[in-house]
This record gives sequence, C-alpha cells and structure tokens, in this order.
Amino acid sequence: MGRQVWVTTAVVGPPDRLWHLTQDTDHHPRWDLRFSSITPDDHDDDGHQRFTYALALPHPRLPLLTVRGTGTSTAERRGDDGAGTSAIRFTAGDAPADRLSPLASGAGFWRYAPQPDGRTRFTTGYDYRPGWGRLGAALDPWLTRPLVGWATAWSFDRLRLWAERGQAPELSRDLALAWTAARVVVVLVTVAAVRRRRPRLAATAGSLLAVPTPAAVPSALRCGRRPTSRPTRGGHR
Repeated sequence: MGRQVWVTTAVVGPPDRLWHLTQDTDHHPRWDLRFSSITPDDHDDDGHQRFTYALALPHPRLPLLTVRGTGTSTAERRGDDGAGTSAIRFTAGDAPADRLSPLASGAGFWRYAPQPDGRTRFTTGYDYRPGWGRLGAALDPWLTRPLVGWATAWSFDRLRLWAERGQAPELSRDLALAWTAARVVVVLVTVAAVRRRRPRLAATAGSLLAVPTPAAVPSALRCGRRPTSRPTRGGHR
C-alpha cells in the first residue's frame, strides 16, 4: 500500500450529532461523494457488521456504470464524553464493473474528538491497495490518491455544512455545481478576451477567479490533509 490518506475537519456541535450523520447508512451516502448507497448485510462470525457499498456514475438516477464493493466494521468504541472511533476494512466486488474500481481493498478509521471550544474534530485515515493491476499502481500516486483525497476532503466539508448549518447535502451539491459552472464561464470569457486582444476585459474577468469560495459552497481546501496526532487503533471509513 502507499502513503495513508488523511483528512480532518472541525465541526461546531456535539459528537453525537456527527456520529448520527456519519454512522447512519441512509445519511452517509447523502454527504459522501464516494458512495451512492450503503446497504447493511449480515454479521460475520465475530459479530462485525457487513455492508455493501455502491457508486453509480454519473448519477444514481442515471447510472451508466455502478461499481460495488463490500465492507466490514471491524471495531467501534465510544467514551462517556462522546469521543469515539470506528474502523472498517473493504474490498471491491467480483463483477466485471466492480473491477473498474481504482481501490481494490483497504482499511481505515474514523475518529470523533470533542474539543474544549465546543467543536468536534472529525478525522479519517485510510490506506488501500490500488486496482487496475500495474497500471493502477503506476497511476495511484499521481492521479488516484490525490483524487480520492480531494473527494474525501470535499465530502467532509459538505458534512460540516450539514452538521453546523442544517444545509442539506443536496443543496451543497447544487451550489457547488453552480459555482463551478460560473468559474468555467469566467475562464472562457478570459480566454476569449485574450484572443481578441482586449486586455482590460481579460484582466477584469481573470480577477474574478481570485474570489474565494462562498461559505455555503463545500471546499476541500477547508479541511486538513495531514495527521494532527498519531492515531490509536480503530476508526472508520
């Protein structure tokens, strides 16, 4: 496996609220870009919960391709103060479409840590074996790992907006699409102005690209991407 993926965010509010939004299999796919559905299955011989996860592309309502896999919750622990950890291991399915998953198998954790300022620090760390054979191994450090890290961080910020503001994940998605579309238009206008030798228009349009992402729009840049402390064993997705 390669370098572990780390993402962390601080969410205003008690850990119980965050635990509910992340552990409930109906809520989890609503904010997590990496999943379209998570379905609980049976338990293994040790009593651990199994589940099936799926990612439908380009959208669950218009699925041209659905990649599935299986996971097992291997550990869970919660303290009296609401602090908690949960851990899983996962593997891609055996169907032809499932073999297109860039993640063949892996394991990870979620950690919930109440802070003195009333926030809850929510952290994940996970590692995986790339799919796609030698091609996947070659692409992983340059393409796959940065992309799954970005998707995790963006999802964490969408979760934060839901937990703190009550902003539905679906609204966050729509706002993000609108913001991205607006920036694409600005880029096109800037390029057209440069080609037509209209420097004032090009400078004005280009300056709009420096406008920061609005507070209501999820951004991966708001999340930490490095460990804040050495993890204990245990955690979640």
